[in-house]
Amino acid sequence: MRERMGASDTADRRFLALYALAWAGSTVAYVPFLTLLLPMHVARLAASDAVRWLALTTFAGAIFASLCGIAFGWLSDLAGRRRPFVLGGLLLSGLMLQAAPRAETLGAILGVIVVWQIGLNLMLGPLSAWAGDQVPDGRKGLLGGLLAFAPASGALVGALVTLPVFSGPELRFAAVGMIVCLMVLPIVIFGRDGAHASADASAGAGAGAGAAPSGRMLRAVLSGMATRMWFARLMVQLAEASLFAFFYLWLRTVDAKLGDAAIARVLMTAMLAGALTALLAGRWADRHGRPVTPLVAASAGAATGLTIMALAHGPTAAIGGYIVFGISTAVFLGLHTAHTLRVLPDSRRRGRDLGLFNLTNTIPSLIVPSLTLALVPWLGFAGLFAVLALLAVGAMVLLRARAA
Repeated sequence: MRERMGASDTADRRFLALYALAWAGSTVAYVPFLTLLLPMHVARLAASDAVRWLALTTFAGAIFASLCGIAFGWLSDLAGRRRPFVLGGLLLSGLMLQAAPRAETLGAILGVIVVWQIGLNLMLGPLSAWAGDQVPDGRKGLLGGLLAFAPASGALVGALVTLPVFSGPELRFAAVGMIVCLMVLPIVIFGRDGAHASADASAGAGAGAGAAPSGRMLRAVLSGMATRMWFARLMVQLAEASLFAFFYLWLRTVDAKLGDAAIARVLMTAMLAGALTALLAGRWADRHGRPVTPLVAASAGAATGLTIMALAHGPTAAIGGYIVFGISTAVFLGLHTAHTLRVLPDSRRRGRDLGLFNLTNTIPSLIVPSLTLALVPWLGFAGLFAVLALLAVGAMVLLRARAA
């Protein structure tokens, strides 16, 4: 018995390592692209019209990401396998990364973004469900902490490809594509697969054997928790998506002397510090059985960072506020993703349901362009950040009752 438990523990740790690497790789597939490489490319082509171009590409990409995240997750549920979808998405999104620097009109860029989003979500949807299939509930806090390193990996690669050695856009995009392949392929080759091999099955069996509430009542409770989680993530994601799309342009308005490499280092610092904090918070949540408490604290931190940014008049305060915001959202998003795997009501449709949760990532991309174009010309970025801080407070209030 002890040997079997030891073997299972080793297998879980091995899968966690492979999965953390793959999830970081999938994040590298879009973080440098959307925060640095695409804005740089668009700024070179569109100059003063760059904000409109970015808003349009963000809007179009979000529509396809929303549909594809649900569709491909559901298809992987029906197929009972995640591996083929992840591999296909890796190849298609990689090809589109190489096409992006060669697109030089708004129409061409829109076309590349749409096909790239199809490939990216062909990879991301099944990959997100793969963790729920294989990681036990008792390790999901650790999973959330490991997932928080993914944005830091994306920022690190963004800083790397802006170094002078990567002199042209084609070389930068090629380097990103190569790194993504090296990070995602190990789980495709070595990861255990099986869409319904959920580690939660034993917990479900135990619940059915005792004098627990009826299955219908339990589903109702889980559904209520899932709904709160959905809306809280939507609020935080609205803030995160706004900074994700317009961070580069905003920081250049604060200090035009900041170079590409300096901005990339700011992103990397915030995300790395956030990942380390999330890992500690995730381990704490596992040990104490309180997975929602760090989410409440992180949403409060996000509101604080946004408030500092709204009031900032120089680069020091602006960067400091962003680092507070970045650490907080890294904790929130990493641990939220892991806790979501606990509250989904149907493990047989995990990919589909995570696709619906993924709408909290893509709906903000539909809202943010209009929100930005409505607020920034009249109130500046400070007005936008004030509105986003109120949303972060809303997420804190929504989840606070669950943490008690």
